[in-house]
Amino acid sequence: MRTLKELSSLDGRTALVTGGAGHIGSAVAGGFAELGADLILLDMDESACREKAAVIERRWGVKADCAALDLEKLSDADDIAGRLTGGLERLDILVNCAAFVGTTKLEGWNAPFGEQSAETWRRAVEVNLTAPFILTKALAPLLRASGHGSVINFGSIYGLLGQVPSIYDGTDMHNAAAYGAAKAGLLQLTRWLATTLAPSVRVNSITPGGVERGQPVCFQDNYRNRVPLGRMATEEDMKGAAAYLASDLSLYVTGQNIIVDGGWSAW
Repeated sequence: MRTLKELSSLDGRTALVTGGAGHIGSAVAGGFAELGADLILLDMDESACREKAAVIERRWGVKADCAALDLEKLSDADDIAGRLTGGLERLDILVNCAAFVGTTKLEGWNAPFGEQSAETWRRAVEVNLTAPFILTKALAPLLRASGHGSVINFGSIYGLLGQVPSIYDGTDMHNAAAYGAAKAGLLQLTRWLATTLAPSVRVNSITPGGVERGQPVCFQDNYRNRVPLGRMATEEDMKGAAAYLASDLSLYVTGQNIIVDGGWSAW
């Protein structure tokens, strides 16, 4: 019987992380590197991606490559696997972490429901749901060749539960319907892929609660008051769940969703 240290090791494995230069994506990638995995970081910001990769290489001594790609413009192309992996014969881990979250200045996004636009809906669904479908389909042969392929999709608490309008009181923040709808679709895609790609590839998801990122103080207070653990999430909170699902610690786990929300969904 292997030890927990052996089961958690990612030595000799390669992980592709979308949104790899982002907050959660880079934290997850760093965790994989700590466990020995080489990395391919995919992000639309090539400069930031290369900076993150360089930091990871210096700290953990693994190989970290970059692939610049705008997932909103991703085509269902047959050659995408080769373009992203540089001709690798196998890929061990795929993390679909990149997300369209919009900005406060994007028209039809951070707005009351009656002002949310079909255009921003389409853009959100393209990145948050269609892109993971295309990437997973394109990379499935390489994941099968791994012998222990693992796909990890990042959902959202709003993909499970309805929004709580009162937490936005006192702010100019709104929650876009497209975000939660696309993330809900991603959770169902996770279950569908788990049964479709079995037994050679496992597919699971992680659902984070709200992550603290400098939101207005009143919003953070409103949010914390609804969380049994009394705080918002941090990027570090996601590393353990991702490491578990990527490694042989979860070798008999597929089609599951790990909720990392401080107890928000327990009410």
